[in-house]
Amino acid sequence: MTLLRLLLLLAGIGLVTWWFRDDAVQYGPGVVAPDAPRQSDADGVAAFDHQDYRLTPLARFELEARVLGREDYVLGREAELSPMDLALGWGPMSDETVLRELSISQGNRWYHWRASQLPIARRDIERHSANMHMIPADDGVAYLLGEVVEGSIVQLRGYLVAVQAADGWRWRSSLSRDDTGGGSCELVFVEYASVREVP
Repeated sequence: MTLLRLLLLLAGIGLVTWWFRDDAVQYGPGVVAPDAPRQSDADGVAAFDHQDYRLTPLARFELEARVLGREDYVLGREAELSPMDLALGWGPMSDETVLRELSISQGNRWYHWRASQLPIARRDIERHSANMHMIPADDGVAYLLGEVVEGSIVQLRGYLVAVQAADGWRWRSSLSRDDTGGGSCELVFVEYASVREVP
């Protein structure tokens, strides 16, 4: 199959997926994921092999957050390890009153937002949302992440990691929720995932 045919096939699959996608989950005004992600030392947790990569845990990590967007990837080296990015929000960035005023998009492993008028301070948007690269620990986690749609409240637990390949290729997680720009995304090895229903 030529590269052009492969790209056309992937574009067709993406269009069908978009057409038949579930509508975003909505809860009405109010914060639905109030707590910031929790991060702690990963001292004593040894590096381990996953697929063809060596993963070094940098920190234990867990969070409950609202899914602001989801982007799946199939091309590129990063996609072999992390086939999905979730743009996640907590605190004020889990409130539909705020989110209605923002236009959110993802692409090329980035998350972007725009607003004609800021509903909250720019720094609050930056500190209460992030684009996170998901590395499923196993097929069960991959399946659960595959069920996530925009608006879902997800609970994730695992590690922020640094990755190295045998040929020297590297990918490293941010360890801060306060950074922006290149290198600010979290690279999450997800051992547990679930979706919480909000009444």
